[in-house]
Amino acid sequence: MRYSGRVPELPDIVVYIEALESRIRGQTLEQIRIASPFLLRTASPPISGVHGKTVRELRRMGKRICIGMEDDLWLVLHLMIAGRLHWKKKGVALSLPRGLAAFDFANGTLLWTEAGSQKRASLHVVAGENGLNQLDPGGLEVLETGLEAFASVLKSENHTLKRTLADPRLFSGIGNAYSDEILFEAQLSPLALTQKLKDEEIERLHTASQATLNRWVDHLRAEAGKGFPEKVTAFREGMAVHGRYKEPCPRCGAKIQRIRYASNETNYCPSCQTGGKLLADRSLSRLLREDWPRTPDELEAVKRK
Repeated sequence: MRYSGRVPELPDIVVYIEALESRIRGQTLEQIRIASPFLLRTASPPISGVHGKTVRELRRMGKRICIGMEDDLWLVLHLMIAGRLHWKKKGVALSLPRGLAAFDFANGTLLWTEAGSQKRASLHVVAGENGLNQLDPGGLEVLETGLEAFASVLKSENHTLKRTLADPRLFSGIGNAYSDEILFEAQLSPLALTQKLKDEEIERLHTASQATLNRWVDHLRAEAGKGFPEKVTAFREGMAVHGRYKEPCPRCGAKIQRIRYASNETNYCPSCQTGGKLLADRSLSRLLREDWPRTPDELEAVKRK
């Protein structure tokens, strides 16, 4: 049985933003209707300050969607695990428990929902680049980075590859799903320590990171077409290892294995990535406890020192 949701990552956010560009850029935000008292995390500037303002820019910041308004005000949306966006007819009903907020424009409404009882999604209203910087974990943009800078960040701390790739302070927009896919592509163990990697392995990881993320951006873009992306899920057909426990590896046919710790799960091919060794949960509990936050919330809360 496949486990529940995940935080939308770089490919998902890129495609969300592209869909929003054609719908809300240049449009006036008439009002924001907020149903969940847990959603809005800032009081100044007030949320009413963006009403009647025009959308000037859209930007990705890690796994966040940033909507730039007139007067240098920004709406920063963090969907977390169960938050999803939908484009609906203007004035669509907003109702709990799933409905969080509705952003009403003349041409339609951007509806924000969140499944489950734990309300983790967040909305911030900030002013200017300084306000944005306060929310930016500071991770490196892998798709815009050469090998030397990639290697420097990778080896700046000594953690497992799985933790390092998904650390928002180190790499921007990568999480549980795409770190699995990147490590499979690079044929590296999720528990290899970053400061023990050989130069050839780092180069392979850099190449795999860019190839995997670009491939999935292209795939999700094609899947959405001119419509709004509605299939942002925990598991996607076509993934090599993520969510495919006990299914055959597409490269060698061996059964995909997994490591579970708290609410985290790592999927890997023992033949392609770990030299045929199974990474047993019990024997690795101490390593995982020391290296990996217990919940996705803890990982997302990591900030630059």
